[in-house]
Amino acid sequence: MRNSFADEITQLAKEDKRIVLLSGDIGNKLFDKFKEVDPARFHNCGIAEANMMSVAAGLAMSGLRSIVYTITPFTTTRCFEQIRVDVCYHEAPVIIVGTGAGLSYADLGPTHHSLEDLAILRTLPGMRVMAPCDAVELRLALREALKGNSPVYIRIGKKGEPKIHNTTPDFIIGKSITLREGSDVAIVCAGTIMTEALAAADLLHVEGISAEVVSMHTIKPLDDAYLVKVAGKCKLLATIEEHGVIGGLGSAVAEWRSETNSPIPQICFGTPDEFMHEVGSQEYARKKYGLKAGNIASVITERYKSL
Repeated sequence: MRNSFADEITQLAKEDKRIVLLSGDIGNKLFDKFKEVDPARFHNCGIAEANMMSVAAGLAMSGLRSIVYTITPFTTTRCFEQIRVDVCYHEAPVIIVGTGAGLSYADLGPTHHSLEDLAILRTLPGMRVMAPCDAVELRLALREALKGNSPVYIRIGKKGEPKIHNTTPDFIIGKSITLREGSDVAIVCAGTIMTEALAAADLLHVEGISAEVVSMHTIKPLDDAYLVKVAGKCKLLATIEEHGVIGGLGSAVAEWRSETNSPIPQICFGTPDEFMHEVGSQEYARKKYGLKAGNIASVITERYKSL
């Protein structure tokens, strides 16, 4: 996804001279083509992410369109105060991109894991929070974000994530995309864990359970209209995210259920309230936390048959 980000932001920079890209000392070679468009619009801010966020806010309030890019925890938790006060308080149209989200950097330990970003950023007034499932959605998310005049956070994968969409879908911030129709269970997914969601749906089909699979690429604002629709036709709703179970997509949906008094039962798949102290691959981390298709399908099947 990060290669697609670099390519898309380069194309956008050719179309819009207001775009400036700020990097936290990563991706310098990745953005060589961007710098060919206009080197003056690329700023390597070094490992000073809090300062980078303040610079981005200032540039945005000066009429430019700032896009901030670095490893997810360093562009979210490290500079949360600057996002809150400099970006959101001033309603500065800064696009914050966190690469290697979730457990993408599982082998580098908890300092590089990002399992709180959706939770903390959706608490900020005016912030839109997004987790595209593949490069296609990422490209569309960037273009849609630039159409607005408010802060946006987009979490993306590290590299090599498979393409989910074979055609270009209609993409609107706050409106989910249905990838597979179903009638028994709704699997609502955010981000690159979509591959496991689709594989789980295949396993459920073998069990005779019809699973609808949806890309909830926007966590804030949430697609309430879709949730109303699915609550009226499915017996069970499962949220899947490579993020902590506290405060992310699952919590957002649970809040909606509470506010609307929706009777549909919900299962939340995510990481528990703990740090992962082991070092391993992203695949190892997903297996450890039950975010693989086999476990997802098993848990859903057991719950569905108990209803």
